[in-house]
Amino acid sequence: MDTVMAVIQVLLALVLAGAGLGKLTQPYDKLSARMAWVNDFKPNIIRLIGGLEALAAIGIIAPLLIRSLLPITTPAAVGLALVMAGAVITHLRRGEYPMLVGNLVLLGLALLVAYGRLVGFAV
Repeated sequence: MDTVMAVIQVLLALVLAGAGLGKLTQPYDKLSARMAWVNDFKPNIIRLIGGLEALAAIGIIAPLLIRSLLPITTPAAVGLALVMAGAVITHLRRGEYPMLVGNLVLLGLALLVAYGRLVGFAV
């Protein structure tokens, strides 16, 4: 089970790092052209979301590399779950139902990692 959890953590970290860094580095206009929901938020909020995603990626992957960081896995995964819950709410409010699938998968995987690491699946 530990290997499965590690694979899920790596996949989550890769997805989050890409999404977070994109929101942090791309101009607001470019992001809003690609993702309509961006127009509902100010640029600083989009940067905040990107920063939270990037930090969650670090918090989820770093304990696999540095064992002394094990205690941050569960809070990072819970934080990611909260970000994804916000994404689900945003897409529901906007009627963007196809977008919900990815957010719900990431939400579920984040909760799985949080639970798995909390109950003691070793790294």
